[in-house]
Amino acid sequence: MGGSRPPSPQTSRMGGSRPPSPPAPVPPVGMPDGKANISDMLRPMVVADLVAVIALEHELFPDDPWTAKMFAEEVAKPSRSRLYLVAEAAAGDGSGPVLAGYAGMMFEPGGMQADVLTIAVSPEHWGGGVGSALLATLIQAARDRGCVEVFLEVRADNPRAHGLYLRRGFEEIGVRRGYYQPSGTDAIVMRKDLQT
Repeated sequence: MGGSRPPSPQTSRMGGSRPPSPPAPVPPVGMPDGKANISDMLRPMVVADLVAVIALEHELFPDDPWTAKMFAEEVAKPSRSRLYLVAEAAAGDGSGPVLAGYAGMMFEPGGMQADVLTIAVSPEHWGGGVGSALLATLIQAARDRGCVEVFLEVRADNPRAHGLYLRRGFEEIGVRRGYYQPSGTDAIVMRKDLQT
């Protein structure tokens, strides 16, 4: 499915020198509609996931991938301001779980909005409900934190992701011309009202 995201993680506006909080617990979730294997599940992203995450990031976003440092900094942020998830699937050869996708969300400090920063699904798992499950879990986390709206940007040249967001109740609210660099691809800005 590829994904949607700003060209780089947004920086937290919260200061402090406390060590990062552990990731908020996210219960394992089966994929919707019975499309995926029962062993498929979502869980919080941890530093040990970053090698596979970065490999998928470079595969899907070769022109503007996040760096290992960017991902490490994001994953280390406190759970009150960030949530990063990975989706795992059973390996075809039975050797164990493999990365099927990942996603991240930023919660505005003291605010009532959340921003989807990234969603990416391995091409081998496109159409299997992985992107839907990741997005649904992020939206539920935003609701659980009292957010009333969720925003995201999606590449104008990514109809698969754009369609997912439309099906999940996001509406187009604007365009950011030339947002994704170095390609100069436009970003479609979308919003979902969580109060309806």
